Amino acid sequence: MKRSRILLSTGALGAALLYAGAGAQVLKNHDSNAPVNFTADRIEVQDRADRVVVSGNVEVTQAGMKLNAARMTVAYRNGAGGSGVEVDRIDASGNVVVTKGNETARGNVAIYDLNSRLITMLGNVTLTQGANRLTGGRLVIDLTSGRSTVDGRASGGGAPGVSGGSGGRVSGTFTVPQRKN
Repeated sequence: MKRSRILLSTGALGAALLYAGAGAQVLKNHDSNAPVNFTADRIEVQDRADRVVVSGNVEVTQAGMKLNAARMTVAYRNGAGGSGVEVDRIDASGNVVVTKGNETARGNVAIYDLNSRLITMLGNVTLTQGANRLTGGRLVIDLTSGRSTVDGRASGGGAPGVSGGSGGRVSGTFTVPQRKN
C-alpha cells in the first residue's frame, strides 16, 4: 500500500496558511542545548546504564518547550571535564504531548534526540496550531528548521502499543480566512 506523506513548516502549517493569520515558526531554532528540567511522581536513577526513568505525570521543559507523558526514559552521559550530565535522548510513552507557543503535537510515543535535534512521534499523531490540524501515524519535527513531516502509517512494523489510527493516510483541516462579499 502506498504511504502518504505531507511536508509542512511547523508553526505556519504550510506557507499557504500564512495569509490565514498563522504565526511564526515557534519550534524553529529551538535551543536543544538549554537545561532540561523535569518533574514526576517517581524517579529511578540507573547510573550504570546512564539513564533516568521518570514516571507518573511526567513534565519535561526546555527553552519554552514542554513535553508531557506518563513515562520517560532519559539517556545521558557525563560531560567533559566534570561539567555535569548531558542529556542525549528522551523516550516518552503514554499520552505524549509536546507544546510550545500555540503549537501542540500528540502521539502514543515520542523520541527526542537532542543531538540531532529531532522529535519523532508515533501512533495516533495529531499536530495542531490554533484551529489548523493534521493527523497521521508518524510525525518528525526538525527543531533546527521548524519543518515537520507527517506520514500516514507509524513506522516500526506494528510496534507494541503503537497504532497509526489513520488507515495509512494523512488528514488535515486548515482554517480559511473570512472574505467580505
